[in-house]
Order: sequence, then C-alpha cells, then structure tokens
Amino acid sequence: MRNFFQFDERGTTYKKETLAGITTFLSMAYILVVNPIILSQAGMDKGALFTATALSAIVGSLLIGLLANYPIGIAPSMGLNSFFTFSVCIGMGIEWEIALTGVFVAGIIFMILSLLKIREKIINVIPQDLKHAIASGIGFFIAFVGLKNAGIIVNNPDTFVAIGDLTSPGPGLAVIGFIITLMMLVRGINGGIFFGMVLTTIFGMLVGFIELPTSIVGKVPSLEPTFGVVFTHLGEIFTPQVLTVIFTFLFVAFFDTAGALIAVASQAGLLKDNKIPNAGRALLADSTSGVAGAIFGTSTTASFVESTAGIAVGGRTGFTAVIISICFTISLFFSPILSVITPEVTSPALIIVGALMAMEISKINWSKLEVVIPSFVTIIMMPLTSSVATGIALGFILYPFAMIAQKRMQEVHPIIYVLSILFILYFIFV
Repeated sequence: MRNFFQFDERGTTYKKETLAGITTFLSMAYILVVNPIILSQAGMDKGALFTATALSAIVGSLLIGLLANYPIGIAPSMGLNSFFTFSVCIGMGIEWEIALTGVFVAGIIFMILSLLKIREKIINVIPQDLKHAIASGIGFFIAFVGLKNAGIIVNNPDTFVAIGDLTSPGPGLAVIGFIITLMMLVRGINGGIFFGMVLTTIFGMLVGFIELPTSIVGKVPSLEPTFGVVFTHLGEIFTPQVLTVIFTFLFVAFFDTAGALIAVASQAGLLKDNKIPNAGRALLADSTSGVAGAIFGTSTTASFVESTAGIAVGGRTGFTAVIISICFTISLFFSPILSVITPEVTSPALIIVGALMAMEISKINWSKLEVVIPSFVTIIMMPLTSSVATGIALGFILYPFAMIAQKRMQEVHPIIYVLSILFILYFIFV
C-alpha cells in the first residue's frame, strides 16, 4: 500500500495521512447537515438527502484517492446546491426531479470531456501566474467563508460587511478556537489544525456553547424518495430553459473543480512543470461522482477546497482521500454526534488554511502589469462574488487583453483565447 500511494516519494506516513483525512472530513462534515437543509427547500426528502450526500462523498473521495492518488475530499458543492434550489427550482419553477436529471446529464458530459482529456488540457494550459492567483484567491475565499460562518464577519446595510459581536457565544468560540490553533501551529505541533478543532469542540461543550448530542448512534435514512429518479425524467430536459441550466452546471462545476485541483496541487507541492500529475484521472473521478450523486439524489458534487486543511497537517496522497471516504461511511451511522461539529468549530481551520494558501501570492510576478491586473482581479473577485468560477472567468477574460496590449499575444495558448470569448458570452447571455 505504501508503494501504491507513493508514500516515500511524497514524504508521508500512515499517521500523517490518517490525521489529514480526519481533519479534512471534520472540515467537510457540515455538508451532511447543510446540503439536506438547502435541497429540502426544493421539495426533496431531507432524510434521503442526508444519505445521498454521504454516499456521493464516499464514492467521490474513494475514486479520486484510488484513481488519481490525490488527498482530496469530494462532496456536493455548496454553491451548486444553492443554485439548484433557489435559482433553478424556486426561481425558474423547474421541478426538482427535472433539475436533478439536468445534474445527471451534466455529469455524463463531464465524464466524456474527462475521458477525451479536454478538461485536463485546459487546466494544464492555464498560465503559471494565474495558477498561483487561483490558489491564493481560493485562500482568501475560504478564509472569508470561515469568518462569515463563525459570525465574525456579518452583513451590514451600509458597508456590506462588518465585524460581528465577538462577545456572543458563536463568534467568541470561533475566536478562542482560532487562537488555540494559531498557537499550536506557530509552536510547530504536528496536526495543530486537527487538535485545534478537537480542543475547541471540547471547550464549547464544557462552557455550554455547543449542545451535547442526545444520542450517538442513529438509523440510516432511506434513499428511496430520490434514488434513480433521474432515469424517469430524461425526456423532459430538452427545453431551452433546462438546457441553459445544464450549461450553467457545467460551467460552474468545471472551474470550481479546476480551481480546487490547482489549489490542492500547489499547496501539496505536486505541480510539475506547471502541470498537474494525473489530472485526467482526478477529473474523471470528480465527474463520475457527480453522476453517482445525481443517481443517489443530490446536486452536483465537486472537489472541496477544505481539502487544503488536511494537506496543511501533512496529507499528500490518495490514502488521505480513502480515510475521508471511511469517515463519511462511519458518519452514516453516527449522524447525531455530527451536531457538535458546528461552523464555529471548523471556521478557525478555514481561516488559517486560507492564510497558508494565500502564501501562493508571493509566487506571482508582481513586476509585470499584464500579469498583476488579471491576477489581482482573479483573487479579489473570488471572495467578493462567493464564486471560485467567477474569479477564474474574469481572470481568463483580462489576461489575453493584457498580453495583446504588451504585444505578447503569441505567448498565450489558443485555448485561453477561446475560453476568454466563451466567458464573455456567458456573462452577456446567461
């Protein structure tokens, strides 16, 4: 197994990989609670959604670990589940069964693009400076998500955002957890992020900020209300409205996954000659999990940027992803205890991991305006729009124009020009 996962080549151990897998799982575990809450507002069964969420994460994480040897967790995307419910089902009035069938079709198209290595080719031709911008931008984005989830940053009608009440239980616990984790990392304690979450949880329960679970073991909810629904509605997707939805799923999922893959590969030191090893297999695993998730009954899956939390504690191989898959399997039977893993517990990890990922910003060539401006826009627009895909798209639009102005257009790959035009058309018409 050490040889299969290349432990020696990547300088890791079973202990590091296991700790990394558990850390990433804890950072992702909120999806088991949040995904059913969001999708159930579209009329879907909440119990079936819990099981479908766990199963899609089990399949996706296991596939990317075994096929691509990457320390990445896969689960239903937070952005796309909101798009599914509020834009497609509620906003457009499309029934959830048909919308779910659209997710299934988008997943099939993804699998074809992955098998043809089109997705891999696109990722590999992204300029190196933009790759660093994407990785650091995701760092700012997930740090902002952590601050928002903890209530440290809140809405403000005048300034859009403002600092929350740090003396209230939720934000206060997150601040204490952040300080604990910060001190452990600065002291060089291995697994500081993981142990920080554990200590924060224990402290939260002791002082009454986190409610103790009423039970430990729970029954696995039935998958029957959603399983296989996509096969009975395939004839209802051929309308302009639904086809537009399918395209949007394709666009957002493609670049969310590309961004996560670039960020993870950069942080783990796996980028070689500006290329991501086994990118084709990673993308195939991701698209296959999307198809499986739609069959189980959940919205589009994606590679989670929270995987960087596990990488920060030493995860370097697919064994980390296997551990993530095992944790999601166990979670099927221990759903009540997941209530103690609150946003206030995981937020400090996201903020600190965001800081670690933001270190990629130093690798950008800040002496060239044609690089600086597209890179800056890529970075800043991710947290401001709450979308990795939007940040990437805007960077792709600006980069060719900047290079043309510098008469360096021959240095830009033709695929980047094509994508730039497609992104412009996307923002105009979708």
